[in-house]
Amino acid sequence: MRKLIAIVQTSFDGFVAGPNGEFSNFIGDEENLAFVCSLIESADAILFGRKSWQLLESNWPTAADKAGATAYEVKYSNWYNSVPRYVLSKSVQTSNDDNIVVIHDNVVEKINSIKQQDGKSIYVFGSPTVVHLLLQENLLDGFWLIMHPVFFGKGISLHRDLDKVIKLNLASTKHLSSGTFCLNYEIERN
Repeated sequence: MRKLIAIVQTSFDGFVAGPNGEFSNFIGDEENLAFVCSLIESADAILFGRKSWQLLESNWPTAADKAGATAYEVKYSNWYNSVPRYVLSKSVQTSNDDNIVVIHDNVVEKINSIKQQDGKSIYVFGSPTVVHLLLQENLLDGFWLIMHPVFFGKGISLHRDLDKVIKLNLASTKHLSSGTFCLNYEIERN
C-alpha cells in the first residue's frame, strides 16, 4: 500500500501560515527547496486542498521556464508537472490538465483507492484542512514537519480540534543552516 505523507512548513508555534494565509515569514531559500527536492524521488503523486493547489499551481507548472530558474526550481517544477495531482474541493469541478484529478465527494473511499494503487508515496503539501481530515480518518501515514525558527503568534494552525490522541514516532531529522529543522514522523498505528 502506498504511504500518504504530509509535508508541512510550520512556525515554531505550530502555524502553517499567518492570519491572512501569508507565508512571507518562512525561510524559502535554496537550501529548503533542495531539501524538498531530496524527498520527491520517493513520491509520484500529490494530494492537496483547493487553496494549496491554487497556490502551487500559480507558480510551479512554469517555474522551470523562467529566466534564472535554479537547478532545484527546474527539478521541482518538472516533477510537479509529471505526477498526478489530486485536489480535494467542492468548488472546483474539473480540470483541463490530465494530471489533475478533482475529488469532491466520497473522499475517504477515493483516497483509500488511490493508496491501493501501485506506486510510490503520495505527498500532501500544506493543506491544513486536508491534513486534519486525513488524521481524523486514519489515512495519513506520516509527516515531514519543516519547522522554521520563527514564532507567528497567530495564524492558521496545523493543530485543530482532533477527537483522539495521535502518537508519532520520530524516524529521522535534518537541520538546515538557516536554523530550520526537518522532522520526519511516522504515525503510530494501534
